[in-house]
Amino acid sequence: MRGIHARFAAAIALAIAAFSTPAQAENHEPRWSFAIHGGAGTIARENMSAEAEAEYRASLQRALDAGSKILAEGGNAIDAIEAAILLMEDDSRFNAGRGAVYTWEGGHELDASIMDGRNRDAGAVAGVTNIRNPILLARKVMTDSPHVMLAGQGAETFASEQGLEMVPGEYFDTDSRREALERMKARQLSAIDVDIKFGTVGAVALDTNGNMAAGTSTGGMTGKRWGRIGDAPIIGAGTYADNRSCAVSATGWGEYFIRVGVAHEICTRLRMAQKVEDEDVAAAMEAVARAEERDVIYISGQLPEDEVQWAADSVMAEVKALGGDGGVIVVTPDGHALYSFNTAGMYRGRATSEGVNEVAIYGDE
Repeated sequence: MRGIHARFAAAIALAIAAFSTPAQAENHEPRWSFAIHGGAGTIARENMSAEAEAEYRASLQRALDAGSKILAEGGNAIDAIEAAILLMEDDSRFNAGRGAVYTWEGGHELDASIMDGRNRDAGAVAGVTNIRNPILLARKVMTDSPHVMLAGQGAETFASEQGLEMVPGEYFDTDSRREALERMKARQLSAIDVDIKFGTVGAVALDTNGNMAAGTSTGGMTGKRWGRIGDAPIIGAGTYADNRSCAVSATGWGEYFIRVGVAHEICTRLRMAQKVEDEDVAAAMEAVARAEERDVIYISGQLPEDEVQWAADSVMAEVKALGGDGGVIVVTPDGHALYSFNTAGMYRGRATSEGVNEVAIYGDE
């Protein structure tokens, strides 16, 4: 594990500080943290008008504000996730819900997933065609069925039984997505050549009770065939949440995210890093206690933001090494909210109880 000697030195410093300040930071205000994404890919300033850029930023801000308001008022992480993703599913600028890309046959097949970090409950749907808001169906699968994933007609039947809003396939149609499919067929392009950005949407949250959640929703890839399913509805690939480590939502070339198990891999690396950190802190505090003939008082440490960023970046580097691209958003129990992407840009935003509130598009922001 990188930096282990530096961390052990820091652990000793923490141990000494703990003995000198026994009331250490137990009374801080509850923290919350929130992040969203609306797709990653070849997003360059020269390819976007000022008007389009302003509209995307406004859409991201609305979704960010919707989730942040719930968290700031003491609401739970799952509700914050749902509120933000609902807005993006209803916004034709993104590839989720209305505005979803077309399949090869000219229809729409939608995927979504959601996960609760408290108990690792999860729900997912794949290949649905008439559900206005797939994220609502994913949540219903989690809370009102004994299953984790439902697909196709079975998922539609379950949605109807649950009273969710059904719409005709034409509801999802947009001219820009149709043009992309036509261009793909006429020029025999790949989906990657047509989709210069991946418009999958997602959100991750930490609420003031210390619980985390993640959710992701997508229309998939332009011209997809044979019932293709990407990473977005797959727990551990496109979505994962675990209160012990982090919450992650991904966007990008799904086949590679599935192969790496991106969301779970990031959370596992952070959980293992925290275990090493805690062991270092415990050993250091025991050493100080023996030296000063005191009882051991163990205080769990926190992973610094740069280590969280390194874990996310290293997993995304694996995706790139295999030939894939895209990005992730991550929140941690310590309130860190960050992004990692190996593309030119990613539609994204984050807000925290510490006063952070920002949306961004390009890689240099």
